[in-house]
Amino acid sequence: MLICETARLQLRRFTIDDAPFIYHLLNSPTWLIYIGDRNVRGIHDARNYLINGPLASYDQYGFGLYLVALKEEKTPIGMTGLIKRDGLEEVDIGFAFLPAYTGKGYAYEAANAIKDYALTTLKLPRVAAITTEKNDHAIALLNKIGLHHEKMVQLPGSSMEFMYFSTNG
Repeated sequence: MLICETARLQLRRFTIDDAPFIYHLLNSPTWLIYIGDRNVRGIHDARNYLINGPLASYDQYGFGLYLVALKEEKTPIGMTGLIKRDGLEEVDIGFAFLPAYTGKGYAYEAANAIKDYALTTLKLPRVAAITTEKNDHAIALLNKIGLHHEKMVQLPGSSMEFMYFSTNG
């Protein structure tokens, strides 16, 4: 199901058939460094990630993480979307891209489109995002799409503090 399009990208719901792409993305160096190891060691694990993550979120909340593909070629290049996390009041924008597709403006295009989708189509009053203090690229992107650093937060079950950004800062 198509969620939205930009000049160069399509954002659509994940399906179980996207497991090979998920396996590749979740084991990419930038995912492992900035997001963390999700123990996706094969296609079976990738399917479980999809079933228990994005697909479950669509059923429960009506939104979730979406596959980002190049519009013309339909090549999957990353994900972006909306996450309802324990410990955060607002819905949170997340994004991750394969290393070969970073530095080309795709993350900005996709994250900005998903922010607009959340505020305009879903009519959410605010959206937020979290990242580590070391993730300079994510911080710059969040600022570029109009989110502002508000505070530091700690999620339940985590000893790490995250920078919390929102549309009202």
